[in-house]
Amino acid sequence: MTRLPLFLAASALLAGCATTPAPTTLTTFTNNSGNPRAPEQMAVSFEKVDLALRVDPATQSIAGDAALTFRTTAPLARIAVELDRNLPVSFASVDGVTLAPTAISNEDGRLYLTLPSPLAAGVDTTVRIRYSGVPHVAKRAPWDGAFMWSKTEDGQPWISTTVEGEGCDLFWPCIDHPQGKPKLMDTHITVPSPLVAAGNGIAMGMDEKDGWRTYHWRAKNPSTYGIALNIGPYEMLSGEYDSAFGNKIPMRMWYLKGHDKQAAGLFSEFTPMLTFFEDRIGPYPFGDEKMGVVETPHLGMEHQTINAYGNGYTKAPSGYDWLLHHELSHEWFGNQMTNADWDDMWLHEGFGSYMQPLYLEWLRGDLAYHGALFDQRKRIMNKVPVVSGKSKVIEDVYNDDRGGPANDIYVKGSLILHTLRNLIGDDAFFRATRRLVYGTETPKPGNFQPRYATTKEFIAIVNEITGRDLNWFFDAYLYHAALPELVATRAGDKLQLSWKLKDGGAFPMPLEVRVGNRIERLSMADGKGEITVPAKVLYTIDPHSRVLRHEPQFEEWQLDEKERAKKKKSKAS
Repeated sequence: MTRLPLFLAASALLAGCATTPAPTTLTTFTNNSGNPRAPEQMAVSFEKVDLALRVDPATQSIAGDAALTFRTTAPLARIAVELDRNLPVSFASVDGVTLAPTAISNEDGRLYLTLPSPLAAGVDTTVRIRYSGVPHVAKRAPWDGAFMWSKTEDGQPWISTTVEGEGCDLFWPCIDHPQGKPKLMDTHITVPSPLVAAGNGIAMGMDEKDGWRTYHWRAKNPSTYGIALNIGPYEMLSGEYDSAFGNKIPMRMWYLKGHDKQAAGLFSEFTPMLTFFEDRIGPYPFGDEKMGVVETPHLGMEHQTINAYGNGYTKAPSGYDWLLHHELSHEWFGNQMTNADWDDMWLHEGFGSYMQPLYLEWLRGDLAYHGALFDQRKRIMNKVPVVSGKSKVIEDVYNDDRGGPANDIYVKGSLILHTLRNLIGDDAFFRATRRLVYGTETPKPGNFQPRYATTKEFIAIVNEITGRDLNWFFDAYLYHAALPELVATRAGDKLQLSWKLKDGGAFPMPLEVRVGNRIERLSMADGKGEITVPAKVLYTIDPHSRVLRHEPQFEEWQLDEKERAKKKKSKAS
């Protein structure tokens, strides 16, 4: 998903177990995706990757041959990319000129290649890097990134990668930063016959020789962590979606033998989900490639056009597969619109998480919509702000033990968007969302490109579309940890309401109050409001749950759950 919320860990389905030796040790640098880019990386445009990768399940090793094409935007004396140093480089060249070993340096995971001679701005150059080794192994994919060397139930190799947290450099040389996307990537994945390698983008054919198969794939503007390996004895379902925008979208699903019926059931969900997203947000961003899903030995991850699915085809009372839906959401919120910095990760996960209640609102009605929101509300922690305003590596966002907002980027992000939607209305909310995702409010196939976005940009878009200064809203919800508190007092038949922010400041959030059978809306223009409530008449503040606010019962429940879990663990030990 991008990284699935940690509270979903218990749902992970591991159909096989890794048998590889102890994982290789990663440097601190490699273990953190999103380190500041080197000056050399800022001085190039990443034009193309041509990656040949041989994956050997018998030795649980890989061998890569990568050709990386850059266009210089400033004079350049060396190339800088990221590659795990546990994958030693055996050969490197620049435009066909072999580099001496002294021109190759990789101390901590940033690989430097000194050019034979400096390049001027505006020049294309292609570096070739050959490397091999035993790649890092995930202990708990997808919550930590790396390889999974698993087995299917009948003992066949089943291999996958998840590299969001640690980065693309765990198996190919890349610019391991959200803004490090290449414009084009060809991958040639070689595996033992008769295994299948399901890849990103468009299938460009398969070659078979000497007991090995090579699958060829081509993807445009792939997210750095969105490139993935998915290898197994797969079978495939295929179909085509007739988009309301006039194009036809290939639909593909790779699944394990014996799961035919379950896979067909999941495949039937592709069409209504695409219909929802295209209606609510806009065109499927990769319609000229495919909507792809592949069954994996880990729970899931939003790999571009080849989303990983390991939910075990679990049935739910809502009648839809939440994992499939969440991962699909990231084709819009993550792959089409990518956060410019990991500090803006809530733009991926908050929007992706809010799409699920919205889908249920359309699919099942208000009960399912509010039920999904309530389940998210229970899990908001409010320990630190959702956005810090400072550049971060990804683990500093996802891990609360490193001071990150962690799961709040999902659940709190979703409730913030729910509150914003109710504040500004559906028209403005979805116009702003489309502008954020596509850069235009009228997206059509062919008139947009993948883009980078920031929290500040989204705030500016909302302000422009609404014609209002809503900085107070975003400041309170995104840049402060504590939720706004509503103070209610009675004086005779008058109910007085006032907003209170922990750090002070204005918060003119309108409120609805139901008195008896009548609902009144208070503007709360100065953060305060008053309404007449006769004695012995029932009243409800915010009866339709439109506003995210501090409510102590949630904290009390969380504390109780924590204490009960602690006692249960103590008894078990």
